[in-house]
Amino acid sequence: MTTRTAPRLLISAAHKSSGKTTVTVGLAAALAARGLAVQTFKKGPDYIDPMWLSAATGRPCRNLDVNTMPPELIGRTFERFSRGADVSLIEGNKGLFDGVDLQGEGSSAKIAAWLDAPVVLVIDTSGMSRGIAPLLLGYLAFDPDIRIAGVILNKVGGARHERKLREAIGHYTDLPVLGAVQRAPEMEIMERHLGLVPANEAAGAAEAIAQLARVVASQVDLDAILAIAREAGPVATVADAPAAPAPAPAIRLGIPRDAAFGFYYPDDFDALRAAGADLVFLDSLRDERLPDDLDAVFIGGGFPETQADALAANAGFRSDLLARARAGMPVYAECGGLMYLSRAIVWKGERREMVGLIPADAVMYPRPQGRGYVQLSETASFPWPRLDAGPAVVNAHEFHYSRLENLAGDFAYAYDVVRGTGIGAHRDGLIIGNTLATYAHMRSVGASPWAPRFVAFTRAIRSGKIGSAAR
Repeated sequence: MTTRTAPRLLISAAHKSSGKTTVTVGLAAALAARGLAVQTFKKGPDYIDPMWLSAATGRPCRNLDVNTMPPELIGRTFERFSRGADVSLIEGNKGLFDGVDLQGEGSSAKIAAWLDAPVVLVIDTSGMSRGIAPLLLGYLAFDPDIRIAGVILNKVGGARHERKLREAIGHYTDLPVLGAVQRAPEMEIMERHLGLVPANEAAGAAEAIAQLARVVASQVDLDAILAIAREAGPVATVADAPAAPAPAPAIRLGIPRDAAFGFYYPDDFDALRAAGADLVFLDSLRDERLPDDLDAVFIGGGFPETQADALAANAGFRSDLLARARAGMPVYAECGGLMYLSRAIVWKGERREMVGLIPADAVMYPRPQGRGYVQLSETASFPWPRLDAGPAVVNAHEFHYSRLENLAGDFAYAYDVVRGTGIGAHRDGLIIGNTLATYAHMRSVGASPWAPRFVAFTRAIRSGKIGSAAR
């Protein structure tokens, strides 16, 4: 084992909705505009923020999720994907010390400690002046193992407000102020936009990111940010295991990746390819039908309700997918994909016809119907082959405003829900023929290798080792 330099910092906040993502995207884009190779990471099970961070740097953002990854895997993931980068930015979630229990398990601070990363706090200064000092003093004293190296003032109300904040911080603390991002209508619009709209849906995403880069570059000391990142200690490097050749025969896996379906993890794509899948990206809004040579389809999450008109209008794609699924082609669908496979999406009183494989309606509600970490136990009906002993309980997450209603028929389910909501009645993972549709979002990491299992299932269907007749 050797060590190498890995300039890095973790960007966090005192609480959620502080504008941390807006600042981080702008910072990543501003540093990339200097010609630096910027690698971003996002703490937690998140899709939207990583899309913006990836677009800001031209490098896929990687998730570091304590729910599905033990500390050693988080360390290896960071070390591997930060190679070749001039600086790595890790965006936290919620407040720095907010975790799932009194000890702060699952917090952004834990990630900072495991990676020995300096922390920069983005503070929402709305309605605050001298009071910022005790806030920062509390954060500085709370955990001596965490090095808070600087603060970026956000949503600053003007020059006078900025002066008061800087005076209070300078008088009561030794914490450097790395920048002051002024409150402006366009920044507030961008904050809502980044928090609500994935980059794959956003018209003019490149210009929006460029605007953030200009604002941050003019109001944040980029040289000071880089200096802090370079103060991080070396990281241990572990040689990657020799890459095993992809098992033959490879399968062709279709993946809708468009404005309706964009919630995919890059490491899941890596795992699918490593298992022998040739990924074929599809457009469910515009492609008239599926390619003839597909062996299976994976439909990730997203916001199909916002694209329901276009999805409904593309009857050719829907009918082709339905016919192939009924003929036994393996399909795996998560959340938005489950909604798409249903009979119809019902949102704001409007009903739009969908694929119709699942005889139920996906009805949208104003509040989440399932939200947070979930734990699932596989039932005896689970269709994919087990590659090893596997965990008794699978960790995943869910975040859905819809629920399946008017489900007609008696179906098998892949999971008993130990924690979470799922489809309902403590069940998730509806099984119809060779289709598995779930509200849970999986990650093929650590103890939950869903990607090679799905590829193995598809290969077995294609070879005739498992019957392909739909139930």
